[in-house]
Amino acid sequence: MAVKLRLMRMGKKKQPTYRVVAADSRSPRNGRFIEIIGTYEPRKDPSVINIDNERAVHWLSNGAQPTDRVEKLLKISGAWTEHTGEAIDSSIPERAPRKSKKQMEKEADAAVKAEAPASDDGGADEVTDDEASEGDE
Repeated sequence: MAVKLRLMRMGKKKQPTYRVVAADSRSPRNGRFIEIIGTYEPRKDPSVINIDNERAVHWLSNGAQPTDRVEKLLKISGAWTEHTGEAIDSSIPERAPRKSKKQMEKEADAAVKAEAPASDDGGADEVTDDEASEGDE
């Protein structure tokens, strides 16, 4: 039996919380599972991750394959480093604040306006060698 460590969706509509579970890879996402390893609440700020590292390492050492998202959660919780022995930067990267399209457009317009006076050289046009040779003919 192929075991996967994956997320099982819980919670109300538009308010997801997830359980990190060990499940048979053939069972459906919210179907039968073998064991609950932890929880993940992405809507909290910052996200709440509770994982039983001992059980996660047990399943990983017995051949369970984590999904991409669960692998990231295991790296944050430290279970992945216990399993592989790799030294991974455990700091959570800072997210840049999200901006609306209008805000991004305003910043782009301001940047264009700031560049325009700096590139204005008084209207002096430079003549290239090609243009100068064309005038000789």
